[in-house]
Amino acid sequence: MRDYEKLKIDWPAEGVLRIVISEPGRLNAVDRTGHRELAEVWRDAGDDDAVRAVLIRGEGEAFSAGGDLSMIEEMTRDHATRMRVFAEARDIVYNVINCPKPVVSAIQGPAVGAGLAVALLADVSVAGRTARVIDGHTRLGVAAGDHAAIVWPLLCGLAKAKYHLLLCEPVTGEQAEAMGLVSLCVDDDLVHERALEVAVRLANGSAEAIRLTKYALNNWLRLAGPSFDASLAMEFLGFTGPDVAEGVRAVRDKRPPRFT
Repeated sequence: MRDYEKLKIDWPAEGVLRIVISEPGRLNAVDRTGHRELAEVWRDAGDDDAVRAVLIRGEGEAFSAGGDLSMIEEMTRDHATRMRVFAEARDIVYNVINCPKPVVSAIQGPAVGAGLAVALLADVSVAGRTARVIDGHTRLGVAAGDHAAIVWPLLCGLAKAKYHLLLCEPVTGEQAEAMGLVSLCVDDDLVHERALEVAVRLANGSAEAIRLTKYALNNWLRLAGPSFDASLAMEFLGFTGPDVAEGVRAVRDKRPPRFT
């Protein structure tokens, strides 16, 4: 595996590649570099014969606070930036789905934006009881593209998906397990230990059987690909509109947005 700037890479167990989203002091928000690396790392992991399972987590007590606001503001102003991030957002989703190695996510604290996409698309997701899963797209003033349309309805049903995606209603780890949004919920101080145990079990299993089972199961997600592609286009269309400016101001001011 090559070196990354915003992702820390290590090997906590034989065959287990651990990816740590690292932006200390900023709840692991994903900036321009981090967003690109979060799209690329899955191909690198898939091509590395030493990797038998992937574990992804955030540094410290947060998974990821989502996209960096300065990157979002740049997207609203510059078409080239918008198209670059659009391609990366698509790659993040499809590269996790198509990664031949099993992926385990350890979700602690807030999980938002691109980080949340990876957390929920992982083959096995382990959440802490007080983790906060939030899809904040409509609060920002753009459509819930990203990963939402491809995976939320399949995991928790359309009624729950609409409730949480339209209202940006947070979901705790306990609620996420109860509604089928994550695989497991454990005490907060056990999240990383339990996720590593799962990753080790996968690494020690039949690589071929696990790879092909993942491929077959993820055909359900591939069937939703057209819905995802459309939702992502709608989201990025929103970055050219007037609402996103108020959404960004509201996030910066830590207040509800006042859309007109």
